Amino acid sequence: MTVFFVLLASPAFAAKGPFFSLGNTDFVVTLAFILFLCILVYLGVPGMIGGILDKRAEGIRKELNEARTLREEAQSTLADYERKQKEVAEQARHIVETAKFEAARAAEQAKEDLKVTIARRLQAAEDQIANAEAAAVKEVRDTAVNVAIGAASDVISKGMAAKDANALIDAAIMDVREKFH
Repeated sequence: MTVFFVLLASPAFAAKGPFFSLGNTDFVVTLAFILFLCILVYLGVPGMIGGILDKRAEGIRKELNEARTLREEAQSTLADYERKQKEVAEQARHIVETAKFEAARAAEQAKEDLKVTIARRLQAAEDQIANAEAAAVKEVRDTAVNVAIGAASDVISKGMAAKDANALIDAAIMDVREKFH
């Protein structure tokens, strides 16, 4: 029941009579609304609203242009970064290749140096062996000469006269000198 009274009290049921009379609230509200719109147009409110909207649109346009510029700068920076990254990667690859080449070359040089060192040490060892062999041969000869001289002097002293012995000793000394010099 309350709903029924609320519907009866609504403005639509309050208007009675013909529409174009000042007693009809709908007509009065319509006239007031039209008068309000005319005042707004007279004061230039639609132009102001249009100006405000134009300013807002221009601000948005500027922000979009600025955003576009920033995007282009970011893309340019990204392209520069990617180019530099490729350059750095190429330089790193070149450095690695150079290092590998240098390492291989250093290894080859070390092998060659080792071969030279081994050959030098081998030659030094062979020279030492030859010197030791020559010294041993000289020592054996010297010992053989001394033994021969001693034996000859024993044989000569036992079986010869002093005069013959001196002649043999002198001949042996001369013979030894000729053979070793």
